[in-house]
Amino acid sequence: MTVDNPHVSATAIAWRWWTLAISLAVADQATKAAVQALMYYGQSIPLTGFFNLVHVWNTGAAFSFLADAGGWQRYFFIVISLGVSIVLAVMLGRPRRKIEALGYSLVLGGALGNGFDRVVRGYVVDSLDFYWRSWHWPAFNLADCGIVIGVFCLLWVACFTPSAQRSTEL
Repeated sequence: MTVDNPHVSATAIAWRWWTLAISLAVADQATKAAVQALMYYGQSIPLTGFFNLVHVWNTGAAFSFLADAGGWQRYFFIVISLGVSIVLAVMLGRPRRKIEALGYSLVLGGALGNGFDRVVRGYVVDSLDFYWRSWHWPAFNLADCGIVIGVFCLLWVACFTPSAQRSTEL
């Protein structure tokens, strides 16, 4: 439950989660700016036997879905990002369990980070490349990490919280 102290307002608690989301988006943008400033497009810097730092762009969504769709997808993904961000920000304005609020705020931060890229750059900057032998996972970024971890938190709540407790907001 996020309201541990009855003297702390729900709005103050919501600001904590909104601040986490904004902090993730800012950290994501800082890493993307550093990659763009310090690496040329397409560059790959091997750091370990399973991880490269890369500089690639994604005009699509996860796994480059719709990347070659001709340009309209940029606006589609901006609208989706904006809609998801508004819904999640509103949801965080209500009392939630900590793990649920954490999930929503990480997804919100990721949506803000990648949405900002689409608006300003027209593509999302990806820089994290994990691989095993010749198999590479699609490159991703800090915003993507927030989205995945946030969804995992929400799945945890959905799978391991009794339905009677899930239906009652705390």
